[in-house]
Amino acid sequence: MYEKVSIPEIFGMNVFNDSMMRDHLPKHVYEELKKTIERGEMLNSSIADIIANAIKDWAIERGATHYTHWFQPMTGITAEKHDSFLAPPVNGRAIMEFSGKELIKGESDASSFPSGGLRATFEARGYTAWDCTSPAFLREDAGGVTLYIPTAFCSYTGEALDKKTPLLRSMEAVSNQAMRILRLFGNTTAKKISVYAGAEQEYFLIDRELYNKRKDLIFTGRTLFGAAPPKGQELDDHYFGSIKERIACFMHELNVELWKLGVSAKTQHNEVAPAQHELAPIFSDCNTATDHNQLIMEAMKRIASHHGLACLLHEKPFAGVNGSGKHNNWSMGTDDGQNLLDPGKTPHENAQFLIFLTAIIKGVDQYADILRVSAASHGNDHRLGAAEAPPAIISIFLGDQLQDIFDQIEHGEATSSLQGGKMRVGVNTLPYLNRDATDRNRTSPLAFTGNKFEFRMPPSSGSISGPNFVFNTIVADALKEFADQLEKAEDFNEAVHDLIRDTYIAHKRIIFDGNGYSEEWKQEAARRGLPNISNTVDAIPALITDKAISLFERHHVLSRLELHSRAEINYEAYIKQINIEAKTMIDIASKQIRPAVLKYAGSVAQSLAAIKSVGGDTSVAEELLQEINENIAQFHKALKHLEEVAEQAQLLQGSSRSQAVFCRDYVFEAMQALRVPADALEMLVDEDVWPFPTYGELLYNI
Repeated sequence: MYEKVSIPEIFGMNVFNDSMMRDHLPKHVYEELKKTIERGEMLNSSIADIIANAIKDWAIERGATHYTHWFQPMTGITAEKHDSFLAPPVNGRAIMEFSGKELIKGESDASSFPSGGLRATFEARGYTAWDCTSPAFLREDAGGVTLYIPTAFCSYTGEALDKKTPLLRSMEAVSNQAMRILRLFGNTTAKKISVYAGAEQEYFLIDRELYNKRKDLIFTGRTLFGAAPPKGQELDDHYFGSIKERIACFMHELNVELWKLGVSAKTQHNEVAPAQHELAPIFSDCNTATDHNQLIMEAMKRIASHHGLACLLHEKPFAGVNGSGKHNNWSMGTDDGQNLLDPGKTPHENAQFLIFLTAIIKGVDQYADILRVSAASHGNDHRLGAAEAPPAIISIFLGDQLQDIFDQIEHGEATSSLQGGKMRVGVNTLPYLNRDATDRNRTSPLAFTGNKFEFRMPPSSGSISGPNFVFNTIVADALKEFADQLEKAEDFNEAVHDLIRDTYIAHKRIIFDGNGYSEEWKQEAARRGLPNISNTVDAIPALITDKAISLFERHHVLSRLELHSRAEINYEAYIKQINIEAKTMIDIASKQIRPAVLKYAGSVAQSLAAIKSVGGDTSVAEELLQEINENIAQFHKALKHLEEVAEQAQLLQGSSRSQAVFCRDYVFEAMQALRVPADALEMLVDEDVWPFPTYGELLYNI
């Protein structure tokens, strides 16, 4: 039954947001906390107990019995340990306590979280620290109400063990460097630059009963076997189509929960592939947007079960139909309300806009390999480069108007725009530079879309922290170089013009507005010297190059040790995912497909004998039996080979990289070889005999 809701009444009701802080905190404490949040500093211990008590009272009023420090370790998902507010009873009466110390800092056994060699098992302590820039919130589920405190997670010696810490560091880095540029342009009112993000989340919904009959979906999140259904996405009839009532009910419950958590869920629609959908929130600051995207994914998985559904966040759950990505929309703005990627109405504003735009072009070109690895995962390897998603080659799409302006600047100065009028950057009068909001090139990995950049490569199941902290850092680096140069300029306007022109000429190879799926672009990109990193194993080394280490250490985002640990974690994740998929394929092939096919082949042989005994035409049965026998023989041979290479991978000695390379070149290829005869057999065997639901059932049975 549809639940009538009022968005203004419920929005943020489960969040200890600014309104709640005003209502529950003494004025001086509220003001001190606001200053702490604005400065991005640790909370003063002198007021921590007051804040903790206020949060506790608010949470208990709403029915909370437990609290947890909610953090984002390098597993790619979130983690939590729940403690009740219960203190040692006094005279048999329960006492509810929550101290400032418990609010600010927690200790977790970190031995089972990925560290990439940052600490030994016996040095297992990990610490969580409240990120007061991301408000505490309540989560309601069948287990009751729990207070969630967003935190960073670090080792005993201070290294980041999570995805939040480098993001916060990178936001500070880009703010520091962007402020230098703004001061040069005469802005004396802004005190801080905020980075904004909005992640469009794609996902699949399938019937849970069918999901439970697929071991591959349960263990790996994707189908390892499956022949193409008679109808896929050829007719484009699912995209933006009418939303089925069962799906709409799921979406409604999801929206209500997210709105209560202060997540501004805005847009929902059917995506291209059958059973695929998308949810997009309104922009928020990058840190909050990252937390919100984690909440969105967790809520999708949990709420789907309420409707007899299973939510698939894997990048390629079904072969032959579009996979899922996550479009990360990125921009930056001042605390006095100016979007720095919004073209202005004056020469001064346009020059500033072009400086920031040129910094992004420079950063992306100079560090394309690092940006690429931020979107790399085993699941995303199935998607990137296919004719459904951005290519693996990083490029930027600017749109016709901006491209025209840069082309004119390259050859001297811009004297006109496609919208008409005179213009010269920062010297003579510029007309209003209309925002080119067109988004006509859907094959571009990174497109300027009016007043933001849309990065289309991130994986649907991953955190947006990685793409954002990398993007923040590479932009901060370019802005630092610009500020260093402009601060010494004798003629600022001329220096701005020359800097834009020279930087564009040096880095224009990254600009491309053609078909990113074409073979011609691959060849052209190679001529331009752009990296074409087609898989995760080849992407990971970019994290530990001298260039990368220098970049991240220069801006205090990640240390050499932290970067090496992340490379190791990424290799280990890839190896483990391939191993799980290989073992799952072996299990399904041995225990389900092979017995079913042999049983069916026996029934065909019996039918053949019966037909022959009465002198009937046996040609059809003979041909069918021959095809089955040929494919089952190929299937059995491929299965044995997969078993051999999977075992070799387990026994392989050497570096994590060498193991990952072996998994990619041998185990994954053996998996692909096993799937070919298996999918052929699916088309030969009676569907009543085939041991698990087919693509047709999974994609259309809602």
